[in-house]
Amino acid sequence: MQTISQETAVRARYANAAKAPEAALCCPINYDPQYLKIIPDEVIRKDYGCGDPSQYLKPGETVLDLGSGAGKICFIAAQVVGPQGRVIGVDMTDDMLEVARRNAPIVAERLGFANVEFRKGRIQDLALDLERLDQELKRNPITDATSFLAADELAQELRVRYPLIGSDSTDVVVSNCVLNLVEPKSKRQLFSEIFRVLKRGGRAVISDIVADEPVPEELQDDAQLWSGCISGALTEEGFLQAFNDAGFYGIQILKRDQQPWQTVRGIEFRSVTVVAYKGKQGPCFDRNQAIVYLGPFREVLDDDNHRFERGRRYAVCDKTYQLLRKEPYQQHFTFIDPLAEVPRDAAKPFDCSGMRLRHPKETKGQDYDATTGANQCCDAGNGGCC
Repeated sequence: MQTISQETAVRARYANAAKAPEAALCCPINYDPQYLKIIPDEVIRKDYGCGDPSQYLKPGETVLDLGSGAGKICFIAAQVVGPQGRVIGVDMTDDMLEVARRNAPIVAERLGFANVEFRKGRIQDLALDLERLDQELKRNPITDATSFLAADELAQELRVRYPLIGSDSTDVVVSNCVLNLVEPKSKRQLFSEIFRVLKRGGRAVISDIVADEPVPEELQDDAQLWSGCISGALTEEGFLQAFNDAGFYGIQILKRDQQPWQTVRGIEFRSVTVVAYKGKQGPCFDRNQAIVYLGPFREVLDDDNHRFERGRRYAVCDKTYQLLRKEPYQQHFTFIDPLAEVPRDAAKPFDCSGMRLRHPKETKGQDYDATTGANQCCDAGNGGCC
């Protein structure tokens, strides 16, 4: 029977790991050495992770790191996004926050600009600023049931009035081996919070430990295994499904370790890095656009049950058309705009419940009857020709 909560076990173990490095908490990771030069050795020694989501960032982005610990991923991200970008680390452990905040000015001085900050919060409740709550509770401490209920109401008020991380405020959410540490009853809320804070068109890039089989309850009740990034792991399938259930699209495994990090009672635990995008929500309108799936598979089925057979011209709504023109889809499709553009305010509703082909005359126009000469389609520079 579990005697302490998973969150208490995690907080205690990582508080100790902030004081003295613990090798058992991390997988071997090859970070780009150019980004490690300006990061203090203390931060590197007290970093615990299983992947490197920072390598998928871009200049100028606003990045949120969940479970930022001593700050290593944040300090790497600061260099990638540059002076026009911004990095926010969120962690619930005071000792880890102390290490990160103490080293942030050192990194900023070496970098030549300061674009990193660290905030105290629980990653499954990104609206609640724990330091602001601490300040309020010092003025109005909990002494009885009435004050306990008042504190709960206060927390809700702070979430609304002073959110730790605002909705639709972040380009990229990253995390390195932390999501598995969140207790089971809060995991759905965790993925919903990641979705909430991302801008439309934003993405989550998450490195975490997954299991190849469901973790039995007796292992989940082991505080040492839980805080060690083992028994809180979702299955590989369950991890991807959690993103889908939260409303993400374009969910893709970027990296999957072939060899397990650890094996416990026959269950393999390994690191994966997953990307998932926000932005498929919204109404469907018809602007006479069409797409053609290029292959290599005979057909594919997307997350909205759109089935595309290779080489066929499909009618799609403007929302789907725009989504497929972005990562990670665009290289797999050809996009056909109508000869006469349909303005957004003139577009009619589009029924996305089924698939239909788009006749070429729908995009060219029913009265299209042009005759043209041959276009030059050869590689003239190399002397070739069609």
